[in-house]
Amino acid sequence: MTAAPQEPDNDACYRALLARDARFDGCFFTGVSSTGIYCRPVCRARTPRRDNCHFFTLAAQAERAGFRPCLLCRPELAPGRLNLVPGAAPWSAHDAAGILAVQAAQLLDATPLAGSPRTGMTQLAQRLGVSDRHLRRIFEAQLGVSPLQYLQTRRLLCAKQLLTDTTLPVPDVARLSGFGSQRRFHAAFSSHYGLNPSGLRRGNAVVPAKPGLLLRLAYRPPYDAPAMLAFFAQRQLDGVEAVTGDAATPTLARTVTLSQAGLHLNGWVQAQFEPNRARLNLWVGESLQPLLPLLLAKVRAWLDLDADPQAINAQLHAHFPMGDGLRLPGTLNGFELAVRAVLGQQISVAAARTLANRLVARWGEPLTTPVAGLNRLFPSPEALAQASGDALGALGLTRQKQVAIQGVAQLLQGGQLRLEPGADVIATMAALRSLPGVGDWTAQYIAMRALSWPDALPASDVALHRALGLQGQTRAAQATLALAQAWQPWRSYGVVRAWASLQPATPAAPNPLIASKNIANYPYAIRPGGLKPHEIL
Repeated sequence: MTAAPQEPDNDACYRALLARDARFDGCFFTGVSSTGIYCRPVCRARTPRRDNCHFFTLAAQAERAGFRPCLLCRPELAPGRLNLVPGAAPWSAHDAAGILAVQAAQLLDATPLAGSPRTGMTQLAQRLGVSDRHLRRIFEAQLGVSPLQYLQTRRLLCAKQLLTDTTLPVPDVARLSGFGSQRRFHAAFSSHYGLNPSGLRRGNAVVPAKPGLLLRLAYRPPYDAPAMLAFFAQRQLDGVEAVTGDAATPTLARTVTLSQAGLHLNGWVQAQFEPNRARLNLWVGESLQPLLPLLLAKVRAWLDLDADPQAINAQLHAHFPMGDGLRLPGTLNGFELAVRAVLGQQISVAAARTLANRLVARWGEPLTTPVAGLNRLFPSPEALAQASGDALGALGLTRQKQVAIQGVAQLLQGGQLRLEPGADVIATMAALRSLPGVGDWTAQYIAMRALSWPDALPASDVALHRALGLQGQTRAAQATLALAQAWQPWRSYGVVRAWASLQPATPAAPNPLIASKNIANYPYAIRPGGLKPHEIL
């Protein structure tokens, strides 16, 4: 018998709403019966009366109940629910229906918005090994909405963000958010939100003061942005990446290549953290406009904006008490990450960076951008697949690394490999391990950062052994596997925290939305560490 959908703890949700606690942003939404809108927990509007509040774990549930998204707090900016991995609360590792529903939702989040929804559902069911009917039944029973309703809400919220944050023409917004025609888009938007798309704008679209489009994305605190940028700064490639700013305004920029449905675009992005508002300001080169939804999804994975630190810390804080704000560094280019993983085999980070810089200088295409220091793309799979062994060897690459890199490039070209979130983790790692020169360490590292897999474990990593006090032991990898059992299902985050323990600690910024209140005298405030996501969900 299928379990009922997860219900939030209404009293706990209301207390979080009163405190405007950003730690629960995206964990639930509040539908207000007196206004007909639904809000994020951080909404600055006047807090509604308790008996007017209805709580939902997903935006799609709120929209199915007839609520419209708030124009002030903008639910489309809320962090996603990718923290729901099999084995993590509230899903039991033995809850087959829950696991299936969560995996389906994650795959829908990683699915391009364009294309026929029903065709996409058929492909999704085939990938999960179930029938369409069974998938719909389990999905609705577990999450309270059908897969098509879930996808429709995703499309509408994407359109709402593009209408609010950009000056893109409405027909472009309709196409980018996955609607087959402008007529269908107008009909869906008007029926769900009671507004026509042009009326939503009312001249409020932001025109950034510097080049590019400006979009905004939210995350849940704590987020140690300086530590994240320090990770990228240690590995940044000349012309491809640039880490600037200070602790107050940490900024990361890089060049980007996007491909989808035969469309190939080159451009740039610049991300600047706003720690006081738990928000990321993202400037995007106009050349990337045709694939904005894809880019936004990639940026969220790149900077791990959808992680739920409370759920992760519940498992890892006892093992790594200084790492509560650390996130999992991802990538905007899965092939680049795979190449750099191969280059990093058995050498230092600095040495791997030197080799990668040589590849960029030799095969990276020039690109003009308005961002200082960004002027080159990372080499494409086609360029490295066609590179001669002599040319690669002249840059210092061993024969083993040459074969491994070209093997990855050829699999990507042939469509036998996907290196992005949503890819089949087991199949991807098996394909990688089948290549000469690619072992388990490389496959695990690629799964961790390119696939954003939260439970990867490069058990043979020397730095990890050193952090765990296992360096020099004859069976260090087996000992690491044993120790890391306690980190599941967040072993990737455990690895990041272990690595960080080898560096001077970077204190995580306090939650400004909590620190601004006198929580000791505020009866409904959410005290740090006092209310956990499983108490809501």
